[in-house]
Amino acid sequence: MDIFAIFTAVLEPHLMATVLLCTLYGAFVGSMPGLTATMAVALLVPFTYFMGPAQAVAAIVATTTTAIFAGDISGALLKMPGTPASAAYVEDSYALAQSGKPRTTLFVSLFAGVLGGIIGVILLALATPQLARLSASFSSDEAFWLATLGLSCAVFVGGASVARNFASLFIGLAIATVGIDVAVGHPRYTFGLMDLYDGVSFIPAMIGLFALSELLRNAGSGEETKLRRIKIEPLSAALCGALHEIRTRWVSVMRSGLGGTVVGALPGAGADVAAWIAYALSRRFSRTPEKFGKGHLEGIVDGGAANNAAVAGAWTPALVFGIPGDSVTAIAIGVLLMKGLTPGPDIFTTDANLVYTIFGAFFMANLLMLLTGGLAVTLATYLLRIPRAVLMPLVLMLSLIGAYAIMGSTMAIWIVLVLGLLGFVMAWAQIPLAPAILGIVLGKVVEGNFMVSMMKAQGDLTGFFERGTAAVLGAITLLVWGLLLLRAALEIIGKRSSHSEREANS
Repeated sequence: MDIFAIFTAVLEPHLMATVLLCTLYGAFVGSMPGLTATMAVALLVPFTYFMGPAQAVAAIVATTTTAIFAGDISGALLKMPGTPASAAYVEDSYALAQSGKPRTTLFVSLFAGVLGGIIGVILLALATPQLARLSASFSSDEAFWLATLGLSCAVFVGGASVARNFASLFIGLAIATVGIDVAVGHPRYTFGLMDLYDGVSFIPAMIGLFALSELLRNAGSGEETKLRRIKIEPLSAALCGALHEIRTRWVSVMRSGLGGTVVGALPGAGADVAAWIAYALSRRFSRTPEKFGKGHLEGIVDGGAANNAAVAGAWTPALVFGIPGDSVTAIAIGVLLMKGLTPGPDIFTTDANLVYTIFGAFFMANLLMLLTGGLAVTLATYLLRIPRAVLMPLVLMLSLIGAYAIMGSTMAIWIVLVLGLLGFVMAWAQIPLAPAILGIVLGKVVEGNFMVSMMKAQGDLTGFFERGTAAVLGAITLLVWGLLLLRAALEIIGKRSSHSEREANS
């Protein structure tokens, strides 16, 4: 790969201006509760009609890169993650922000995201053919095990008991069954409503479970001045603390950046699965796993690095095979087709300049994100000074607008309201929300690939282990399940022992 060509392709003045403006735009949209990277790119599409192919792609890349990070801002400050990937470490980021370190937390997320994104684009530029060959070899068997492993990780890293984590996951999977049955084409749990035939959109679901449930909890707490009492550390102290944290955890950044790129290159996986797997590995290798979920920067470093690295990795199948790695690359493929370009193996010879532009735009967008993301963090932390009576209605309005814009139907509002009440009840019952979100996101992926594999193997379950890669992924997933069952058994024994001790003392 010609490194010089990568930089010269994006250093043209109009491309540089496009990248700068779109990083600012992505930071603004991504930091707003209820507004996501996918929405930011979708709103950008009409403007790409007036751009050339290289400029249009640079705009999409820059917007996505910054908006993915900016989704962490609303998660840390308001416990309302901007993306499903941010939900992996929202408990930690919110707890740290509440303890008086909102800027430190977000700068750690920013620096980890920038480094992860740079690692991702370097690997993307150097290893695109190899990663594309790996992802192309995946059948429904490997896709099923990968998605199942992601769901298992959600239960494994949960801070609550195994039973509560499984309860949350099954609630999410139950919500994911709404819509057309992938096997027989029959509607399920739609109550005759056409808007539910495509299932429950995960953005309104996430807004309801996280945003509305948090608003309801805050409204019932009666703590009118809680937001005013949160201490905001000085900017210089936040920067120094974040740089020190990144410096001491550079191995974690490298590991998660590499892993996030590889996972992101797998069609359908994307940043969501990458962040969850990175967070799970971070907790597994940590010397203090008990701190996770209670306000620990280690998981934020790993999740943030994998999150942004996966954004670059998702372009691998999109470029080489025209297979979108996530919803954003699906939009990007549509823009390229609109411009008369067809992503595929020949794009490296027929449109090499476009490929160089993509790589260069990723690199420049990550560098510029230090400026635009830092500005967004600095300004966003002043949200904590806004009185609750003003802030909460604004957040609710933005959340409902964001949900409606995703579906274009009032059904989105009902989804937010119903799942908001559900999330409130789950929080009251001490059932974590994050596994439910991942269940909604990956439920259809698991079901669809399971049914394809079962029909292919004519009901023989051993078919899931016939392929080498599938057998390895399956073995890892079953090992995680075994560890979960062991942990559940130990929890039951521990509860019985404590109960017996209380009875003996009484």
